[in-house]
Amino acid sequence: MAADEPVAPTEHLGVPSRNPLPLSASQEAQVRDIFYARVRKNCNDEIKAFAACALGRTFTVSFACRAEHRAMNGCMTRHATQEEHDLAREEWFNMRLERQRARERKQKMAAAQEDFMREWWGLPDDVRLSRQKEMERQVERVGGMAARDREKK
Repeated sequence: MAADEPVAPTEHLGVPSRNPLPLSASQEAQVRDIFYARVRKNCNDEIKAFAACALGRTFTVSFACRAEHRAMNGCMTRHATQEEHDLAREEWFNMRLERQRARERKQKMAAAQEDFMREWWGLPDDVRLSRQKEMERQVERVGGMAARDREKK
């Protein structure tokens, strides 16, 4: 009787990352840069030891600095984990507000400069001096939607 046998619970495969939002290619590149910087920071001593050994050498680096090279690669392999990548992604998401504030400051500065130029040259208000349309298109996108189009939570 197959119906009397207990059914083994199926294991749910989770999302491989704690931040499953899809990012654009340039945003993923920024996350990768943060990730690589974090790994290099963790392995700074090993990298410096290999660089000091390799200084002044040419093709003998692979022979003379083999131990330092293996130590550096081993350290980077130990620290280049999915958890570290998730932390880099979280750091990127945390820096979004800072990038938005910097973009807003830049837009305010450009608007002030445009007002000054318009006043200085006596131009009418309907004449555009800046690249306002381009600035409006440069909205950061996360999950395929522009930040201004998403619902506030």
